[in-house]
Amino acid sequence: MRRFPIAPGAPEFSAIAYGVWRLADDPEGAAPARVRAKIDACLEAGITTFDHADIYGGYTCEGLFGKALAEAPELRDQMEIVTKCGIKVPNAALPSTRVKHYEATPAWIEYSVDRSLRELQTDRIDLLLIHRPDWLTSAEETAEGLVRVMDSGKVLSVGVSNYSTHQYALLTEFLGAPPATNQVEISLLHMDALFDGTLDQCQTFGVHPMAWSPLAGGRLFGETEAAVRTRAALESVAAEYSATPEQIALAWVAALPSQPQLVIGTNRLERIQSAAASHDILLERQHWFELWAAAQGRSIP
Repeated sequence: MRRFPIAPGAPEFSAIAYGVWRLADDPEGAAPARVRAKIDACLEAGITTFDHADIYGGYTCEGLFGKALAEAPELRDQMEIVTKCGIKVPNAALPSTRVKHYEATPAWIEYSVDRSLRELQTDRIDLLLIHRPDWLTSAEETAEGLVRVMDSGKVLSVGVSNYSTHQYALLTEFLGAPPATNQVEISLLHMDALFDGTLDQCQTFGVHPMAWSPLAGGRLFGETEAAVRTRAALESVAAEYSATPEQIALAWVAALPSQPQLVIGTNRLERIQSAAASHDILLERQHWFELWAAAQGRSIP
């Protein structure tokens, strides 16, 4: 699988990342052996980047992953760990939190990094993302916190998630360099990043965005009018590539010029392998636009 630096001077990641947000919901359990099976399936397929957030699984997924790493510490040097902080949810892990809110202050960033390192049982985070923009913390303060955790050696690079182009540009001013990525939702059923300048901004700075929910959180396979219409087009195109509709949907996102890193999320080993195989599919231009039109329910202007 192709690898690339997520941004100039940043660590090198795999073109597909494995998102762990469903790790605690696996019907087959979340014992270290089961988590290890998913890690092994990813590494064997060339997926070396693992995407976390402190809140995933009610603040449990980092710990579940860390227990698997503790039993096979040699795996750490074969992967890149991404995690996110800045969303606080009422939970036993945060007893003073009464209402879901955002915080990206220097103190909270440092606290979150230390907690994530303990849970993941590692000495470093390859990429730390601010999960959502904090409207009550200045960009200067957030940048200060991000610089602190990089200067400490605990974090190798920093980025953002779900930031607007203006928020990204503002944080760039105080960081002194563009954040290493902007992790945003991109799929056939969610194309905002194509139209609002997010992907153009990434190209400007030579940054690869991270695309979460490239299968629209499963909505592509639902029964809405847009999903049914898009699925029919996916099935038609998939037949021409001897691929599955899911693989074609992933290839559609991967074809964007900003070359997004796709963040997949599944507990099924065979789906990890199938998603990895999508990396070899290069969609012909007219097929790409055929899918765009089906998803939008209209032809291009």
